[in-house]
This record gives sequence, structure tokens and C-alpha cells, in this order.
Amino acid sequence: MHFVKARSILSPKNGMNIYRGCSHGCIYCDSRSACYQMPHAFEDIEVKENAPELLDAALRSKRSRCMIGTGAMCDPYLHEERELKLTRRCLEKIAEHGFGVSLLTKSDLILRDIDLIEQINRTAKAVVQMTLTTADDDLCKLVEPNVCPTSRRLEVLREMNRRGIPTTVWFCPLLPFINDTEENVRAIVEMSADVNVYGILSFGMGMTLRSGDREYYYSQLDRLFPGLKQRYIKEFGDRYEIPSPNGGRLWTLFTEQCDRLGIERRPDAIFSYLSEFPEPEQFTLF
Repeated sequence: MHFVKARSILSPKNGMNIYRGCSHGCIYCDSRSACYQMPHAFEDIEVKENAPELLDAALRSKRSRCMIGTGAMCDPYLHEERELKLTRRCLEKIAEHGFGVSLLTKSDLILRDIDLIEQINRTAKAVVQMTLTTADDDLCKLVEPNVCPTSRRLEVLREMNRRGIPTTVWFCPLLPFINDTEENVRAIVEMSADVNVYGILSFGMGMTLRSGDREYYYSQLDRLFPGLKQRYIKEFGDRYEIPSPNGGRLWTLFTEQCDRLGIERRPDAIFSYLSEFPEPEQFTLF
């Protein structure tokens, strides 16, 4: 871990990344890709130590309130956050200035901040997004080794629902020959319905691989699933998009299950929901 003084914190679309790099150890992480030009080792977390101060200044300068998003490139609840509390301090700034927030994570550490998230949701809007890839906790511990398993993430979603905080699930990636099964698709959708999520984001039944990410993923396949790397190379070569051979059938199952259970599955609709900031008269609805 190392500290930097960042020059800015919000992107043009009001997203922020307080950290850079990750300690969760997910074998498939796209953020390892060389195209992001990370100048340090991925596990050597870069900490933007002045993030709360930068966010405070950015929110003060905005002409209108909006949703602030975090987690797209780096989980806001890394292990380092437990002691540093930078995400919490940023949530305090968001609450202070009356903005909304959308948080994407795999970690149950988010429960530490449920008081602030609930406060933001009462006065504006807060949405908690949780990544789920496999219903099998044992498999989860292999492919996402340093973060809480799926069963615990579902407990987080259930508690958010109990507090009236809306939630969505990111159901990705599906790793060919690993978690791309009908049983997994059906279970993830049913589990999500059971904790009353608003929507499930899926971008197709498969994954992506590119330079930097691919090499690490293949090294983990060699370690965890001997022989599977050779099957990937034979099936997919050096392609960026790595679709499940069962993708068509799995997608049909996914869409039918979501529709049957009343879960939003259209990415455009979900992203619109995540970015939509309520008008003042709507605040009491959230």
C-alpha cells in the first residue's frame, strides 16, 4: 500500500475511485489489464489519501445535486478501508451536501457504513450494488479468494432491503467451463429475487480477457483447474470476448427467470435507475 495526493476525484460522469489496485484476489479481474496503465503492482494498493477533501470541494462547486458512483474500477471496501475509513469519510461528505450515492462492492465491510447509507437514502437516494458470480461458496472461495463468499453477500443485500435501501446485482463474469451452468444461473436469479433486488446486470454469458488480465487468469487456471488453460487457448485463442459455449441457452434461461420473478434485467434501464437523482418532492419515496 502506498499513499498519493490526487489532483481530482470525480470523473465527468460523477464516478470516483478512492483506491487503485485490489486485494480481493479475484482471478478474472479486468482491472489488471495493461490498457489501464497502472504504474505499480496490482496488489500494491494506491490510496488517494486526500479523497474526502477533494470530494468535499467538488460537491460544493456543483450547481445541482446528483448521484455519486464508486466501485466501477476499484472496490471501495478493500481490506485497507477497514482502518483508513476513506470511503466512510466520503459518504459523510455526500450526506452533508445532500447528494445520492451508488456503491458497487463484493465486501460485507459495507455493513459498517449502513447508518450513513440509510441516512443518504432517506434524504436523497442510495443504491447498493453487489457482484455475484457463483451460488457455490466453495467455488466462490477459489475464484474470489480474499473476500466474503456469496452467502454472506446475500446477507448484506437482505439487510439493505430490510432498511429500505434499494439494491442491484452484477451477475458477471461467467467463466466458461467453471460457473457457466444452468444451475448457477437459476440459483443466482432466485437468490437475488429472495433478497428483493431491483435488477440484475448481465452483459452476456461469458467474460473478457485482454493483455495483463489474460496472463494472470491463465496462471490461476493452471493452479486451480489444471488443463483448463489449454482448453481456453484452443477454444478462444487471444480473443477479447470469451463467450460461454452454452451462452445462448443460458441467456434465454436468465431472461426468462428474471421476467418470471419481476426483476429488471435491461442494462439501460438499470443504469438509468442508478444515475437518476430524485426531484425534491420525491425524496420521501426513498
